[in-house]
Amino acid sequence: MNRWERLDSVTLPDGEVMSLDRRDDEYALRIENFELMNSRQHGSEERLAELGAARVGDLSGASALVAGLGMGYTLRAALDLLPANATVTVAELVAEVVDWNRLYLGGLAGEPLADPRVRVVVGDVADAVRAANAAYDLILLDTDNGPEGTTRDENAWLYNAAGLEAVKRALRPGGVLAVWSAFPSDAFTKRLTQAGFDVDVNRVRSRGTKGNRHVIWVAAKGKRRR
Repeated sequence: MNRWERLDSVTLPDGEVMSLDRRDDEYALRIENFELMNSRQHGSEERLAELGAARVGDLSGASALVAGLGMGYTLRAALDLLPANATVTVAELVAEVVDWNRLYLGGLAGEPLADPRVRVVVGDVADAVRAANAAYDLILLDTDNGPEGTTRDENAWLYNAAGLEAVKRALRPGGVLAVWSAFPSDAFTKRLTQAGFDVDVNRVRSRGTKGNRHVIWVAAKGKRRR
């Protein structure tokens, strides 16, 4: 088996190094050699979009926020489900991740950034949420390893009571928040319920019926769109 080749890396504001590595046709995103994502296992990222979109119901003219970009699998799954008159904003904190998608990773998920429905915002998804008022029908959140595994301290806000209230304001009536996590969290389920969401907790595999077990929360604001 061939060794991993480092294609590029970037030093993040906290001093940690994020890298993009390749071995044959396999790619990995890592922070300090901890693997965040691997191109061989992306089924649960796709399920994030599928479960969230299914809960919205009528997707005609829908507006979606995808955070973050990763290798583009969640974005691709959302685009495959959304109609031509939908719009998708992608919030990605690390500009180099966007560049890597365009240079190296785009073909893995069918070049999702080339879709005319997509607008990329390089910045913190928390800022996009705070600035929005009834702007989105669907928010897909995959910026961390989950509520109990944030990759940066600032991201904890997204999962606390204040962050969830901001998400509710950002969603239209009947809008849906879907959250990916590597770990279960009864405390997060409780916070979603306390914030007034109608919550489903889904356990999925990272690779079809195999691979790691992940959790996806699907939380609806009020009634579904018709």
